Amino acid sequence: MAENNNLQVLKALDVAKTQWYHFTAIIIAGMGFFTDAYDLFCISTVTKLLGRFYYTDLTKAKPGVLPPNVSAAVNGVALCGTLAGQLFFGWLGDKMGRKKVYGMTLMVMVICSIASGLSFGHTAKSVMTSLCFFRFWLGFGIGGDYPLSATIMSEYANKKTRGAFIAAVFAMQGFGILTGGAVAIIVSAAFKNKFKAPAYMDDHKASTVAEADFVWRLILMFGAVPAGLTYYWRMKMPETARYTALVARNAKQAAADMSKVLNVEIVEDKSKVDEIERKEEGYGLFSKEFARRHGLHLMGTTTTWFLLDIAFYSQNLFQKDIFTAVGWLPAAKKMNALEEVYRIARAQSIIALCSTVPGYWFTVALIDRMGRFSIQLMGFFFMTVFMFALAIPYNHWRGTKCGDNYCDGNHIAFVVLYSFTFFFANFGPNSTTFIVPAEVFPARLRSTCHGISAAAGKAGAIIGAFGFLYAAQSTHQSEVDAGYKKGIGIKNSLIVLGVINALGFLFTFLVPETKGKSLEELSGENEEQQTDIELSA
Repeated sequence: MAENNNLQVLKALDVAKTQWYHFTAIIIAGMGFFTDAYDLFCISTVTKLLGRFYYTDLTKAKPGVLPPNVSAAVNGVALCGTLAGQLFFGWLGDKMGRKKVYGMTLMVMVICSIASGLSFGHTAKSVMTSLCFFRFWLGFGIGGDYPLSATIMSEYANKKTRGAFIAAVFAMQGFGILTGGAVAIIVSAAFKNKFKAPAYMDDHKASTVAEADFVWRLILMFGAVPAGLTYYWRMKMPETARYTALVARNAKQAAADMSKVLNVEIVEDKSKVDEIERKEEGYGLFSKEFARRHGLHLMGTTTTWFLLDIAFYSQNLFQKDIFTAVGWLPAAKKMNALEEVYRIARAQSIIALCSTVPGYWFTVALIDRMGRFSIQLMGFFFMTVFMFALAIPYNHWRGTKCGDNYCDGNHIAFVVLYSFTFFFANFGPNSTTFIVPAEVFPARLRSTCHGISAAAGKAGAIIGAFGFLYAAQSTHQSEVDAGYKKGIGIKNSLIVLGVINALGFLFTFLVPETKGKSLEELSGENEEQQTDIELSA
């Protein structure tokens, strides 16, 4: 098979030794994902506080919680924005170029992070409405980061360690989740020590101090800091050589850009440059040729990401509810508002530190040895196993009812098994579903197809966020949260998630192995060039 266009710049990128510019690209792209994860998941540390502060009825024995429709909106609206942003910015990245669009997404994230914390209004309804409005547009900016970061990193990387580089960008999500918990711990601890308050059961009104309103706002606004710090460096990055040469058809400029980046002289043969610039546009996204070459690939990347995110976001956004259900966190009425934020953030940080972050970096270390397919298959398999291990003997882990809590249970064992599902999500499909779509599609459609795959994932996340909220409600009306109807319970919800993981295992067989191959070989652009040569002969 002919090498794509025989362009020296693409050869140089494929065989380049790992050097400083690779790590610079990882940090610049990765800080976007750090911010994405922080912004998406920090909301779970403050939703209980929002319920207490804005929806508590002092005549009730339990502190207030967000009403079902409000909770669904607050948790899910950013995911809806993310889905829209992935589709729009993914398409725009192929039309305008990766670099031009990259700065747009970051500025949207900075502005909307700050605006979320400044959500205005004098009533619960007005504050929640403005919060949801700004979080939708925050999600829109976050959505653009998915296809652009993945595409930029794949197009910069060499073929030997490309998987590890893209995985390292995505692994910054783990640090974002961990930082979300750490910031919530620091802020809540500072306010808790400054403004002493009794538990809700001891004094309904005094348990939530007025200053608690600043806590959730500060936590949300912190997301603007890493995004703002990254903007300058993103704008200094040159456009990727593959976009410049293969999409913008300016091989000479691509060679000049990469000569500076790689610190080597790259000179393109004039006849090859002319051939690139004369080449007609190839097949489109909705063509029969795309369906023949990449139809099954796109089906594989969309379905596996969709199924993964149903389970992954259900677990992440509502782990505080699961921990309360099994007795790892005290009943809400036994804590004041700031204590509850602190304990939730601490629990989530422990899970992130012990399972989420290590899982990402296991993928970075092993993906170019084991391959994408093997890691994804293994991840879905163990996620299924551990989910069923949690669900089937759920009553054993939880223990028996003792007043407002459960006793005689095995809470620590439950949390350990629960942590393993996060570990194998990240040392598994949560990483590989991000990596593969950035490798298998042609340069002119790469950002678009990654955006479509990622949007399918966010559709699953929306189902997980909205569905689990209602499904996980107790089967006993007396234990159902205020405003909700009876659900199928935590146990049956975990069984459903186990089945979803099993389906992800099966659909993984549609996903190709991309280890060790050049992007042009994977996308079939070599084949296109060979056809062009034969037709012109």
